[in-house]
Amino acid sequence: MMTRLLVFLALLFGFALPAQAEGPMLVELFASKNCRACPAAYKTLKQVEAKRGDSVMVLTWAVDYWDYLGGKEKMALPESKERQRAYVEHFSLRGPYTPQSVYNGIEQAAGNKPTKVGAAIMKAEMAEPANVRLQSTGKKVVLTGQPDGLADIWWVAYLDADDNETRMPNPVTSVRQIGPWLGGKAEIDLPACASGCALIVQEAGMGRVLATMRAN
Repeated sequence: MMTRLLVFLALLFGFALPAQAEGPMLVELFASKNCRACPAAYKTLKQVEAKRGDSVMVLTWAVDYWDYLGGKEKMALPESKERQRAYVEHFSLRGPYTPQSVYNGIEQAAGNKPTKVGAAIMKAEMAEPANVRLQSTGKKVVLTGQPDGLADIWWVAYLDADDNETRMPNPVTSVRQIGPWLGGKAEIDLPACASGCALIVQEAGMGRVLATMRAN
């Protein structure tokens, strides 16, 4: 009902809906072993994975700013804090928190609140398709389309299935920027993938996610 209402209002008043990414919805969780609410978020997002299957791609970004509360978060990456800080600015939040979950860079919610998670997924699903495509051709991926402005191409590695001995859903182990992209056609040589890997095309500044692809 809410989705239909928002679409109706968009048509009535002429405002634009955000662009929906091609590929599985990117669900990002920022978490720490010292976060008491995070286990509930792990459970919630694992249930989302089980229910929605290949239509979502959940990644956990471990952060270390709660290390003073307990043991060291061994999965934490400097890039996790940088990514979350960008989302704090993007969503005009007071500051970073855990367990924060982000949906295609369009919505964010407390990951341990199933009702809020469901509402965020619904809003992200409502977005219109983005004019961006990722197509696999052997060891290369062809990226085509025309974003509204500068976009970044990210390569993310994570622990998948039996390789993941943590409680986190698909914890990220490394990330690198393959390059900026202004549109048109680009051929991407995929790096080697040890466990799980993902290709993410996202508006610069951690804006909307325009396209995603599992690459493992």
